[in-house]
Amino acid sequence: MSDVTYLGADRVPSPGSGLSFGIDIGGTGIKGAIVDLRTGEFVGERHRIDTPQPATPERVARTVNTIVEHFGWTGPVGLTLPGVVKDGVMTTAANVDRSWIGTDVEALFRRSLHGRRVRVLNDADAAGLAEQAYGGGAHLDTGLVILLTLGTGIGSAVLYDGTLIPNSELGHMEVDGIVAEQQASAKVRKDRDWSLKTWAGHLSTVLVHYERIFSPDLFIVGGGISRKADRWIPHLTNAVPVVPAALRNTAGIVGAAMAVVDDR
Repeated sequence: MSDVTYLGADRVPSPGSGLSFGIDIGGTGIKGAIVDLRTGEFVGERHRIDTPQPATPERVARTVNTIVEHFGWTGPVGLTLPGVVKDGVMTTAANVDRSWIGTDVEALFRRSLHGRRVRVLNDADAAGLAEQAYGGGAHLDTGLVILLTLGTGIGSAVLYDGTLIPNSELGHMEVDGIVAEQQASAKVRKDRDWSLKTWAGHLSTVLVHYERIFSPDLFIVGGGISRKADRWIPHLTNAVPVVPAALRNTAGIVGAAMAVVDDR
């Protein structure tokens, strides 16, 4: 990764030459960076600002503009949001204000970013794109890859032959009569004080269900608990290989930067 930090228009690299820009919008922080798409690495450091509260569309859009201006970036911008985005409209909202539901988010960010081209997608979908290209799924040119982000809930991204099937929301699927994220998220483990081995048993039940429906070739698991993957992956009993996410907290930004370039 470059050791240069770009903090102004007089020092920022121009768009092109494999560079793009991504912003990851979360419930507590909004993070952005210039991304070198040849390597999947940041050019300099990311810039983070606390998510405004309440996290309404207009307040978040102003914060996004501040981050872009911080870098002096002039090109297209990819953005992630914690919710389902269809045809540029957000139809669900997680950890942000419910006023996002029904908002034309691509129009919102085009307006706040003075008319430049934008692409907005679900945060787990963005992470899936990045992991497929640069992380745990980079060795698979063909086949079905499912990324799961294990945190407060279970986010998901489904990719077939490298193509994203958006807004999968597999964490909301019922498994043995219980919603998957209510029995196998990292939050459930913490709330119930399960050992990693006990929790891995519940996650295995969910993974086996996904295998029966989708016949994937690989699971990639992200979220903070993936840092302990060597302590719980050996306890999984499902058949399909499971690998930890490699990009960790950079994946959303990288995937957003990829998406806006691919959306030409």
